Amino acid sequence: MQRPRAFPELNLMRIGLGITGGISAYKSVEVLRGLQKSGAVVQVVMSRSAEQFIGPLTFQSLSGLPVITDMFAPSDDPEIKHIAVAQSIDLLLVAPATANILAKFATGIADDFLSTLYISCTAPVLVAPAMNNEMWAHPATRENVRRLRERGVHFIDPSEGYLACKSVGPGRLAEPEDIVRRALEIAAPAFRSGEQPFAPEPRHDLAGVAVLVTAGPTYEAIDPVRGITNRSSGKMGYAVAEAARDRGAQVTLVSGPVALKPLAGVNTLNVRSAAQMRDAVLENLASTSIIVMAAAVADYRPARPAPQKIKKDGAPLVLELEPTEDILATVARAKGECFVVGFAAETEDLVPNARKKLVQKGADLIVANNVSCADAGFDVDTNRITLVLPEKTIELPLLTKRQSADRILDLAVETRRA
Repeated sequence: MQRPRAFPELNLMRIGLGITGGISAYKSVEVLRGLQKSGAVVQVVMSRSAEQFIGPLTFQSLSGLPVITDMFAPSDDPEIKHIAVAQSIDLLLVAPATANILAKFATGIADDFLSTLYISCTAPVLVAPAMNNEMWAHPATRENVRRLRERGVHFIDPSEGYLACKSVGPGRLAEPEDIVRRALEIAAPAFRSGEQPFAPEPRHDLAGVAVLVTAGPTYEAIDPVRGITNRSSGKMGYAVAEAARDRGAQVTLVSGPVALKPLAGVNTLNVRSAAQMRDAVLENLASTSIIVMAAAVADYRPARPAPQKIKKDGAPLVLELEPTEDILATVARAKGECFVVGFAAETEDLVPNARKKLVQKGADLIVANNVSCADAGFDVDTNRITLVLPEKTIELPLLTKRQSADRILDLAVETRRA
C-alpha cells in the first residue's frame, strides 16, 4: 500500500522518532536536529519512561509538532492516531531503544503508543539500542534482536565505552550523526517509492536562473551617529541566497547591514537605507527571473536627517517621519515574467494580514511568519512559516531557515513551470 505523503506538494520526508526510557534519551535531541537539517519532518513519540529523563516540551519546541506520549489522549482528531502516523511515515526510528522495547517489538506486545505504532507500521524500522552491557549480552535480548533482524528490522548497534552504570563495554547509544546517516540511507528508498524526490539530494533545478534576494534590515539615519533600524539578522535572506546558489542559480544578494559572513559564489550588493535597496533591486530587476524580498525594510525614515550629531539638552526630541519606498509593490508592478516572493513579519492575524499584502502588493507568494514566537522570526536559526498563494495556504512546521528557504524555492520552481 502506498502511504499518503505528509506534505506532498513540498516533497518532505517524514520520520517517526520513538524515544524510550534510558539515560541517553537526551541524545535524541541531536538526532532530531540532524534529521531536520537533512530536510525531514519528525514526529516524536515518547514512552512514559522516556519522560522521566527528558520532557516532551523540548521535542515539541524543536520539531514544531505535538509530541505523542499517550495512547488514549483526548483529541478532536477523528483519525485513529497510531494508524494515521504509521501510514504517513517513511521510517520509524527508535533511539534510544531499551531492552524492554526490543522485547515488546519481538513478541508483538502493543500496550502503549510506540509499540502499537511499530506493529501497525509498514515503513522500514531502524532501532538504535542503548543499555547496560550485561543487558545487551543477555540471551533474551540477543534472541529478541535475532527475531527482529529476521523480520527485516534494521539495527545500528551500540558502541563500546563508559556506561552510566559505571561499567565499560558495549551498550552506549551510537553517535547521533551515525544514527541520522543510517536513518536517511534507509528512509530514502522508501520515500522515493512514493514517487517523490528526496529533498536532500543535490538539485540543479535553478541552473542558469537569475535569482535576486534581499536580506537584513535597512538603516535610516537620524543624524550621523543615530538611526532607525529593526531586529532583522538577515539569516532568512542569506539562507534563501545560499539555497538558490546550491541549486545552480545565478544569485544576486542585496543585503542591508548584517553581521553575517559573505556567501561564496553569490554576487552581494551591500546597502544601508531603503532607498539604496530600492535602487539596487531595480537596477537588477530586468535580468531577474525570481526575486525573494526577505529584507525587513523600514516603513518610515526621518524626513530631515540632521547634518550634525543632535546634542542632548534635556528637552523632548520630536522626529518627523515619512514613508519609505514600497519596494515590493514597485517590483510587482514592473515584474513582467519574474516570480515575486514577499515576506510578511506579523505579530497577529498572520494569514489574513499576509493575504491582504499578497493582493495589495501584487506578489505571487507571501511568506508569513509570526515574529512574536521565540523560535521563529528575528535572529534565530529556525522559522515557522506559512506560504500564502492566491489559491491556497500552506502552513509548515518548525524548520531551519535553510529548510524554509528550500520550501520557498520549491514553490517558485513548481509555479513557474505550471
